[in-house]
Amino acid sequence: MPYIDQAARERIDKGERPQNAGELNYTISKIIDAYVIDKGGIRYSHLNEAIGALECAKLEIYRRLAAPYEDLKIEQSGDVFEVLEEGD
Repeated sequence: MPYIDQAARERIDKGERPQNAGELNYTISKIIDAYVIDKGGIRYSHLNEAIGALECAKLEIYRRLAAPYEDLKIEQSGDVFEVLEEGD
C-alpha cells in the first residue's frame, strides 16, 4: 500500500516523478482513486475496469520491456533452465 510520508506526497502531487516503488505505487493509486471518483464511486464495474487496465499495463510492460531484457541477459550469462536443452 502506498503509505509514503507527507513530504513525498506533496512533491508527487505537485508533478514530480516518483523516485522509488512506494512513490510509484502512490502515484498509480492516486490515478485509480481519481478514476473511480470520476466514474461515480466504488462499484464492481469501476474497480474491474481499473484492475483490468492495470493488468493489461503490467502485461505490456513485461512483454515490451522485461522479456527482451531477460532474453539479453540469457544471451550474456547463459540460461538457468536445463530442461529447455533436452529437446522434449
